[in-house]
Amino acid sequence: MTQLAAARSGVITPEMKTVAEKERVDEHWLREQIAAGRVVIPANRNHRALSPCGIGEGLTVKVNANIGTSSDHAVLSEELDKLKVSVEAGADAVMDLSTGGDINRTRLEVVKASPIPVGTVPIYQAVVETTEEKGGLIHLTVDKIFEVIERQAQDGVDFITVHCGLTRAALEMLRKEGRTTDIVSRGGAFLTTWMLYHDRENPLYEHYDRLLELAARYDLTLSLGDGLRPGCIADATDRAQIHELMTLGHLTQLAWEKDVQVMIEGPGHVPLNQIETNIILQKQLCHHAPFYVLGPLVTDIAAGYDHVACAIGGALAAWAGADFLCYVTPAEHLCLPSVEDVREGVVVTRIAAHAADIARGNRHAIERDHQMSVARKNLDWGRQMELAIDPKKARKYRDEHPPGEDDVCTMCGKYCAIKQVREYFKS
Repeated sequence: MTQLAAARSGVITPEMKTVAEKERVDEHWLREQIAAGRVVIPANRNHRALSPCGIGEGLTVKVNANIGTSSDHAVLSEELDKLKVSVEAGADAVMDLSTGGDINRTRLEVVKASPIPVGTVPIYQAVVETTEEKGGLIHLTVDKIFEVIERQAQDGVDFITVHCGLTRAALEMLRKEGRTTDIVSRGGAFLTTWMLYHDRENPLYEHYDRLLELAARYDLTLSLGDGLRPGCIADATDRAQIHELMTLGHLTQLAWEKDVQVMIEGPGHVPLNQIETNIILQKQLCHHAPFYVLGPLVTDIAAGYDHVACAIGGALAAWAGADFLCYVTPAEHLCLPSVEDVREGVVVTRIAAHAADIARGNRHAIERDHQMSVARKNLDWGRQMELAIDPKKARKYRDEHPPGEDDVCTMCGKYCAIKQVREYFKS
């Protein structure tokens, strides 16, 4: 029984109890949200080490970190280090996007070591293996795609990105629209190449019933991917993107009919003034299924600082109703991220998520900030470190710049405003 089937039957699963306790919400309310499709708990029954989390309306905004090898650099130990630092930095989920080295072993080791939900994009491995075995992705078969999906499900993957809404009609819309960056989704590009070469429909759309049957068997949450997400702000919110989103809304209802949990993926590169519109459209067209956004990045010229552009867009998107933020690292658009890049990406995106939680009225997020304010007034440096989103970096700055007096910092020293005013009011 999937989490969705259980919720609809009135059953509160152990995973629901765990999430309710973490979120400090009523478990009966949570069950109702899951039954309505507004919250998902990605929890493959084969992921033994999992501590589940909930994603969706009424819960805290979650953060995902992408890791994984590439064809140019495939070192398993580095990816496990990235997983470790992601968890330490507070990521709520991680996606293994490996395309190089021993992909099966990498995934198995990541799932085994991960206490947080693990996602994948199965079309990557299906294409890599087909290319290695047969010389090109055009030789990809439907059976190969589903064999890889089931293999990953058996390994304990909790959610998968599947670009089911990238149809022939959507591609025709894209062709007529005329974009600056065309298709930037790797999975979307793979499927588009296959579809155009064979003059056939997207196999993930054509064989959607087969996908739902497999997902229900493992309680595999479907993250319906945005293969036509905009790759630059000039392409944002165009007809091709919205056409795909409308298709995903229909596919969401079909999944719910089979008790399969669904999230919807969103852009991408979106200017600030269009972000709220994108969230409203998704929530309306996809029946309030949880919304998982990459960024969105609010400018195209932040190379080296794309994690900041991502956090700006992510905070606004989450405030407007997005539920799940996929991080971007400083290496985005440039190279495979390092372990430190991963840490920076998670922390900056967590700041965005927390800022949105405050704006959304989450009392626990608000209280944490209040406690920080009290600690600062009291010049309680130990408590300030405990409450910081990144205590490690905060302690590093303080340790590297020791003040002349222990109760102040080197910015103001003996002229500390808080200290002076506190002493005045005590007199």
